[in-house]
Amino acid sequence: MSEHIFLNDKLVDKDKAFVSVSDSGFLYGYGLFETMRSYNGVVFALEDHLDRLFLSAGTLGIETPYDKKYIADAINKLLEMNELSEARLRLTLTAGLPTQAVEKRESTLLITSVTLQPYPPEYYQKGVLVVLCPYRQNTTDPLCGHKTTSYFSRMLGLLTAHQKRAAEALWFTETNYLAEGCISNVFLVKDSMLLTPMVETPVLPGIARKTVCRLAEEQSIVIKEKNLSIDDVLDAQEIFLTNSIMQILPVVAVEKHAVGDEKVGPMTKKLMKCYDELVNKECDNKNER
Repeated sequence: MSEHIFLNDKLVDKDKAFVSVSDSGFLYGYGLFETMRSYNGVVFALEDHLDRLFLSAGTLGIETPYDKKYIADAINKLLEMNELSEARLRLTLTAGLPTQAVEKRESTLLITSVTLQPYPPEYYQKGVLVVLCPYRQNTTDPLCGHKTTSYFSRMLGLLTAHQKRAAEALWFTETNYLAEGCISNVFLVKDSMLLTPMVETPVLPGIARKTVCRLAEEQSIVIKEKNLSIDDVLDAQEIFLTNSIMQILPVVAVEKHAVGDEKVGPMTKKLMKCYDELVNKECDNKNER
């Protein structure tokens, strides 16, 4: 069966689909995207993903003729057409052709779905290494806090990490506060408290991050969003990363510094279990979308 994508207003054979070479997303990175994960044919936290997309679109001036229900229906139709259950999905929304008048500009909506290639099981069993990113997060950048297609710097940071055999690189601001990973949010555990940078740092308001914060509150875990320094990172008893594909990924070393006893910590394990249980609860019936 050929792979299909959803482009603008219809399902299209992947090999027959095209986006204009003049599209502002292609030329200038003027666009947004969401990376989502489906379980049993159901996209986890789909409403949260769409809420974030539309909030950023409104803030950054990306118009779209589509509403959230239309996009949600398109995602579900695509999963069904491609006969996918465990999938990685990407929704891309660009500002369209820059030659059009602003009031007449039509955005480009692209949704793709492929079979999920999860992180290796040993990452979750033994934890991963992270390194410090050599670049700095510019707190005055108007794109900070939004999931834009202007992702080149993040990919460079991630490439640096992979070259050092690390899973991720941690970004700090120009004032040396911990921000986030290249493709993840960061949590620290210290003195039985869960710590994470404030959204206003700024960091991307991750969907998995939001889920973990909610789970922590439900489990009566004290959670604080605050400015965090490199000393906080090095003093942490546990560290983990979150995004919608990785879920909760434990960190056991930062550069050559061991985190705790270099094993997956008890709070990380507890939240990993809670996350799995929530996914099973919300995505247990593929007919309820």
